[in-house]
Amino acid sequence: MPHSLRFVLLLTGLATLAGIASVAVLYGQDAAQARTTAEQITGGHADAGKAAMLRYGCGACHQIPGISGAQGQVGPSLRAIGTRSEIAGVLANDPQNLIRWIRDPQEVVPGNGMPDQGISEGDARDIAAYLYTIRR
Repeated sequence: MPHSLRFVLLLTGLATLAGIASVAVLYGQDAAQARTTAEQITGGHADAGKAAMLRYGCGACHQIPGISGAQGQVGPSLRAIGTRSEIAGVLANDPQNLIRWIRDPQEVVPGNGMPDQGISEGDARDIAAYLYTIRR
């Protein structure tokens, strides 16, 4: 394996570990600290994320704690999503990957059940911030 490829793989691995560690920190904190950390690591705002999830109708497919009427059975429950190691079974669960998945699920896994909703970068950051505040 060429040296440059090994270096890229090492950097990718370190970035993934750093992302997972930042999400893991959320769950060792109280709710207020977790919210602050979630907003820092995503660049979003949890309250705005909650509102965005209502606007985009995420609860039609997903069960989402804290979102009124979000009892969907089509997609997976989003309960404690921040504790999962992977998103969609293919991405390490870190803030950048969660934002990417929210914005472009069909690019990540073509043909999967989650449609592209045309979610903006800002709304995706807000949604990710909210999701990382869900403690259980």
